[in-house]
Amino acid sequence: MHRFRKFLLSNRITPKWAIFTLDLFLGILCFVYANYLLSNFRVVSVNLNDLTKGVLLIAIISSSFSFIFKTYDGIIRLSAFQESLRSITAVFCTSFLVFILNVFLDVLTIPTFAANSSLIIYFFTTSFLLCGYRIFVRQLYLTGIQSTRSENVVIFGVSADFSLLKNTMETISDSGYQVVAFIDDDERYIGKMIDGIRIHSVENIGVLLDTQDVSYLFFADPFIKSEIKNKLVDICFAHEIKVLNIPPAKDWIHGNIHINQFQEVTIDELLNRPPILMNNSNVTNYIKNKRVLITGAAGSIGSELAKQIAAMGPELLILCDKFETGLHDLEYALHGSFDSFKLKPFLVDVKDHYALQQVFNQYRPEVVFHAAAYKHVPIMEKHPSEAIRNNVLGTKIVANLSVMYGVEKFLFVSTDKAINPTNIMGASKRLAEIYCSCMHNMHHLSAHAENGVIPLQPYHQKTQFITTRFGNVLASNGSVIPRFREQIANGGPVTVTHPEVIRYFMTISEACSLVLEAATMGNGGEIFLFDMGKPVKIIDMARKMIRLAGYEPGKQINIVFTGLRPGEKLYEELLNKQEEVIPTHHHKILAAKTSPCNYVAMQQAIDGLLHVADTYNDEKVVQMMKSILPEFISNNSVYEMYDDSSTDARISSVYWFIS
Repeated sequence: MHRFRKFLLSNRITPKWAIFTLDLFLGILCFVYANYLLSNFRVVSVNLNDLTKGVLLIAIISSSFSFIFKTYDGIIRLSAFQESLRSITAVFCTSFLVFILNVFLDVLTIPTFAANSSLIIYFFTTSFLLCGYRIFVRQLYLTGIQSTRSENVVIFGVSADFSLLKNTMETISDSGYQVVAFIDDDERYIGKMIDGIRIHSVENIGVLLDTQDVSYLFFADPFIKSEIKNKLVDICFAHEIKVLNIPPAKDWIHGNIHINQFQEVTIDELLNRPPILMNNSNVTNYIKNKRVLITGAAGSIGSELAKQIAAMGPELLILCDKFETGLHDLEYALHGSFDSFKLKPFLVDVKDHYALQQVFNQYRPEVVFHAAAYKHVPIMEKHPSEAIRNNVLGTKIVANLSVMYGVEKFLFVSTDKAINPTNIMGASKRLAEIYCSCMHNMHHLSAHAENGVIPLQPYHQKTQFITTRFGNVLASNGSVIPRFREQIANGGPVTVTHPEVIRYFMTISEACSLVLEAATMGNGGEIFLFDMGKPVKIIDMARKMIRLAGYEPGKQINIVFTGLRPGEKLYEELLNKQEEVIPTHHHKILAAKTSPCNYVAMQQAIDGLLHVADTYNDEKVVQMMKSILPEFISNNSVYEMYDDSSTDARISSVYWFIS
């Protein structure tokens, strides 16, 4: 027995001819047994000549059905119910065909070779032996694995597939897994069992892990609530237990699951914020058959916008960006699923008025999504003039051209850093927001522009200007999560600016859905924002990401505090105190209504700021920004010196811009 078990665990596969021969031998043995059983085991009562002919007949017919049903193809130690069912079917067909042959011979008054009563015994005994030895070999194999494995696992989630999942996982000889418990949050399942394994509640997980030597917890339910997943992950980390996601059932239900198919739990899944669902049908109906232009199309937000819009059937999709490689990659990605004749990529800088005017003049977009911007706070602190030229001048040029060429809606992608800004980037985006708001409330524009400046002349069509404002986007280019992943992969340390820094997060898909939803919800002049749930402490995120990677923070990978970067806040805000909050038809989405501004005064102020930015006089640029935006108070920045001037004077000066 020991040698047999050693053979089973060696992963050598029994040849097909051996299984076929064994099945045939057992079938013949059962047929002979059935005949002797009917004669009360008296040898003299059996006609050996007829028995020999009957054995030959059974051998031929059963061999034929073995070939038809491929009963020898299965790996016995991994065989499940389907393999046994094929064997029983072959035996039944053999018995039934011999029975039909007996009926035919009786009609012809020809002696039969096998009594019908013996066929019944043959069927049951052969089925029992063929299934029995398969089950015996499989169980012996599983027992051998379980006697050597050291990895007990717990599975979260209960469904019709999980009994099969348990059995499938325990047949992976190189994984060392043994399922010791199921966990579920559905009260209907608590206390019941699957294949002898009890189902426990989420509240009982701590006690379970204290009493069982568990190495892994696998999440098999893709729809688990984030707060429950967070709770389980935290408890597992406290017990030094690894957590993994099991792939969807379609990936393993017809075969063995392998350890390489298991996926790490990502920080995105643990944000503790339910996703916001948008009314995609309204967006699709609006975008379909329209000419759409996206600036910054190669960026994180722009590229996702392009992919979502492409799926909505626009008449034309115009992609503008100055990043050649990113634009090429996006065009290549869209060609696989989008009509290339409807795709128009342009290598263009939003600061280049004449190049953009050629695009507007040739393709006449009806909807514009302006996502092009410089976004990295530390870099913009060092380049205030360039931040103004790109984020303000670029927005102004695209906005003016949108009005000039009769664009229906202009969607501006802003940031929560624009609220009470403490850095150059946030202040530049706030100026761009104000400009878009003024453009919406202005009723007279010229149909002709010169050098990006629109003189005041009558113009009758009004473009709706809508702003969308949100927090940090997960996995966007240069964001904190990809940086943490890279630092962890390099063995650390993980750098965090301050132990008290908190941020709001959303996925790229959600951010783009908000922008698209705003296209149908907005009538112009609104700033859309939404409930992003609880803010996340960056230090907690760093610790959790280190543990998710299988390391212990502070031991295997250190966390180092580098101090707040120039212009950085401890926390971001979503609303200015002067802004009025208006509910929308979506309970998770709010609209901030801003005060109308004097377009003439704001035009002059921004023109003056842009003129100074063109000279790259950074100090003067910052001073002018603070004059226009009294709420712009620098933090941890060399520009704090300009906040020492009379705040009252700065605040009073802003009323010059407000109508």
